[in-house]
Amino acid sequence: MVHLPGERSPDPEGVAVGPLDLAARVDDALAVQAVAFGLTAEEVGVRRHIVLRHLTSPGARALGATSPTGRLVGFVYGMPNDRTHWWSTVVQPYLRAAGHEDWLDDSFVITELHVHPAYQNRGIGRRLITAITDGVCQPRSLLSAIDTDSPARGLYRSLGYTDLARPVLFPSAPSPYAVMGARLPLRR
Repeated sequence: MVHLPGERSPDPEGVAVGPLDLAARVDDALAVQAVAFGLTAEEVGVRRHIVLRHLTSPGARALGATSPTGRLVGFVYGMPNDRTHWWSTVVQPYLRAAGHEDWLDDSFVITELHVHPAYQNRGIGRRLITAITDGVCQPRSLLSAIDTDSPARGLYRSLGYTDLARPVLFPSAPSPYAVMGARLPLRR
């Protein structure tokens, strides 16, 4: 079955992926991120302001995964890359050193992708990231992920993302990251 970008698509367990008013459900989304990523209440407060600021960027979009009861169990959001944004300014020297600085142009950045641990390993993250990138006009996508051999990195690789720069050190992040890029559409 083929689903159009933005169309809600149910899975066998009843989780639907579709458009998300992230500004209205920012607290629900950050609750998912807090559990999935192990955030403190203070970190959630800081991220709340960041998410709301990101949503004012041209081209920002979000999708959510909701249970049959309407509970948000996963979300993704992103935007066309802007070299003046903080993330871009941090990763730019690493990408330049690796010969991939051109990826900062004409790319859609996956800013956050999180699925509640009770719903992981069911294809929800894959559905979220492919649906959001299918709906953009940029020819490629960027993201950053903790530089470990994790299920998330395995998912990104299976979709066609490759390491463009690593290790990337973000201020105040305890672990190094990898910047990954993929040509769109993502591999199925």
